[in-house]
Amino acid sequence: MTIAVYPGTFDPLTCGHMDIIERTSPLVDRLVVGIYENPGKRPLFSLEERVKLVEEAIGGLANVRVEAFKGLTVDFIRRAGGRVMIRGLRANSDFEREFEMALMNRKLAPEIELLCLMTSSQYQFLSSSLIKEVAKLGGCLDGMVPDHVAIALKQRFSAAIGLAAGKDEQ
Repeated sequence: MTIAVYPGTFDPLTCGHMDIIERTSPLVDRLVVGIYENPGKRPLFSLEERVKLVEEAIGGLANVRVEAFKGLTVDFIRRAGGRVMIRGLRANSDFEREFEMALMNRKLAPEIELLCLMTSSQYQFLSSSLIKEVAKLGGCLDGMVPDHVAIALKQRFSAAIGLAAGKDEQ
């Protein structure tokens, strides 16, 4: 059985992430989407929220499951029984970063193979950072994130705007 792991923070999940998940799923027996609890970053969504958002998005994919993790990605892949790490590439800058990480991961876990998929052209410009900026400024998210993620983003930022407005009135 081939088990692959697609790790990331997914803060938030984008249509680019879903493209990689949907294209990888038929290639493996099981795909684990690993949601990284990154203590060095301040995510917009909690770990539990990110897990739920991804779980809702992958609902129709029978061989895909979602798990949260912390620590080294290669250790998580081993615990999941994985032999393959999945990564998506958008541009040359992604390649350079992934190449560095691949060399380190090869040193730490030579039994784990890296499989990089090129992002479909309609999603090459997407990044979670840009999505958050667009959402924060009230921009249209159609075709950039799943609908339920767009709703969660709008709710999160409208709540933040409401809190900020309340502080200004005090």
